[in-house]
Amino acid sequence: MERQVEYLTQYCASKGYRVVDVLSDVASGLKTERRGLLKLFNQVVNRQVDVVVVTYRDRLTRFGFEYLEYFFKQYGVRVEVAFGEELKGAYRELVEDLIEIVTSFAGRLYGLKSRRKRKLVEGFKKLLEEVEECE
Repeated sequence: MERQVEYLTQYCASKGYRVVDVLSDVASGLKTERRGLLKLFNQVVNRQVDVVVVTYRDRLTRFGFEYLEYFFKQYGVRVEVAFGEELKGAYRELVEDLIEIVTSFAGRLYGLKSRRKRKLVEGFKKLLEEVEECE
């Protein structure tokens, strides 16, 4: 995370952007109650930012990036993705999305730091690895 912040700060400086705030959440991109994301919404609505810079699209949200982009645009805010798309195949992207969904729902079901959640997610990852080996 620190390297991403450092890179984005340098990226913004090279573009001549004034960095208003650095927001980061250590949470699932599926989770809607992220402090940083909610703070960003407030900054957008209050017209405190012109450009939102992220490393990759899925760092802002796992799904529905276009909805956020549209929302921001209504306030004259542009979303700029510094690295563009992460280079990964469709299968890898699907696997990551499935793991993200299972992790999110397991956290809701068993609690964010529970042993049962970790066990479920690890089992799911192992299952996906076995499926990948069979192909």
